[in-house]
Amino acid sequence: MNDPVRAWRQLADGSVLLDGFHALKHAVRFGARVPVAVTTDRRAALELADELAPDVRAVLDELLTEVPEATYTALVPRPHPTSVAALAVRPSRAAHLEALARTPRTAPVVVLDNPRNLGNAGAVIRLAAGFGATGVVTTGTLDPWHPTVVRGGAGLHFATAVERLTVDELPTGPVFALDPEGEDIRGSKLPDDALLAFGSERSGLSAELRARADHLVSLPMRPQVSSYNLATSVAMTLFHWSAGGGAPV
Repeated sequence: MNDPVRAWRQLADGSVLLDGFHALKHAVRFGARVPVAVTTDRRAALELADELAPDVRAVLDELLTEVPEATYTALVPRPHPTSVAALAVRPSRAAHLEALARTPRTAPVVVLDNPRNLGNAGAVIRLAAGFGATGVVTTGTLDPWHPTVVRGGAGLHFATAVERLTVDELPTGPVFALDPEGEDIRGSKLPDDALLAFGSERSGLSAELRARADHLVSLPMRPQVSSYNLATSVAMTLFHWSAGGGAPV
């Protein structure tokens, strides 16, 4: 890129900010289109690639342009310790909707019902990508492609389908909703085409999502402990699915 600063300013609106080396690494691994990437130290960034991501080292070598630190900090609202940032093209909504609707599904869809915390949403997307979930859907006002969510997801939005939908727009499949009053999840086998629904951090499941649920299940928890962190709940549930535990429903 002959003039990365000009390109950055032209593309910033509407692009996905990849904040840090690891976000760029993951986005490249999973096929993101990255028109511009900058760093304050190309040599250090490529040494990091040699150590942690040799599979994408050649691509990063082509992408990364070194810029002065003052330029970098002017482009990125919250400079990352690795001093690497890039802009990526957001995948089309149509492609994600197609992936979510495809049948038969071989892995669940995680549904975050009206989430509030941007960092938690990012952590859930990272977990979903790690477990190979079909996608992560949010309902409500939170934008799952908000820069803070993408930062929390370490660029792994490009490894799974991430969209915001209404409850009525959710893909088909049995809905297993996490609820303290539900049956112990250890007695349930979660099918591959399940929608795994989690309520908001503060108020739990909405009435609309609860009405859509086919099964209410709960995670084992010691008495007098109020709740788990949202990402922890998703991790435990996805692990239970991946292990094939429980009796058939």
